[in-house]
Amino acid sequence: MNKQNIILASSSPRRIEIMKQHGLYPTILPADVDETIPEGAEMEDAVMYLALKKALYIENKILASAHDNPVIFAADTVVYKEKIIGKPRDRQDAYEILWNLRGKTHYVATGVCILQAGIYIRHCFCEITKVFFKNYTEKELNDYLDTPEAYDKAGAYAIQGTFGQYVDHIEGDLDNVIGFPWDRIEKEYNNIFK
Repeated sequence: MNKQNIILASSSPRRIEIMKQHGLYPTILPADVDETIPEGAEMEDAVMYLALKKALYIENKILASAHDNPVIFAADTVVYKEKIIGKPRDRQDAYEILWNLRGKTHYVATGVCILQAGIYIRHCFCEITKVFFKNYTEKELNDYLDTPEAYDKAGAYAIQGTFGQYVDHIEGDLDNVIGFPWDRIEKEYNNIFK
């Protein structure tokens, strides 16, 4: 990937770390947008819609001052089990989310938008990973909810954190569950900017 002027439309430590692991040190500009998902939106459409919304927000914010055409990366991740599950509102919501996912399979979808500011290059895609949870106990769940980890993540868990011990296995990209499917991002980027 070309190390041109890159902007990450996120303050997610996980997304920043994934980019740094691949030798990219983006400018961090979180997109302050309403993340309400349109009524009736399918999982794939919802995450791509939000990723595009974030990328366009940053593009509009920087266009007046940009001296070049930076590439903006924006992403949004949700968990899906019969309905879209975002970040928990509070402890009770986190408890209900994780108790309902206990011993079951669910999907994690990340929508990514790669946009070159000032030029009509906009490409969005969705990556999906299937996640299988173990049957954790109520005490194990409450102990986990006593940590701050659950509260700023889609589905109320971080697979790379403490809760990872309750994941039986996954089918798909681990980085996608973390919130930034790097292999797919790099492939799509290389297809756009050949």
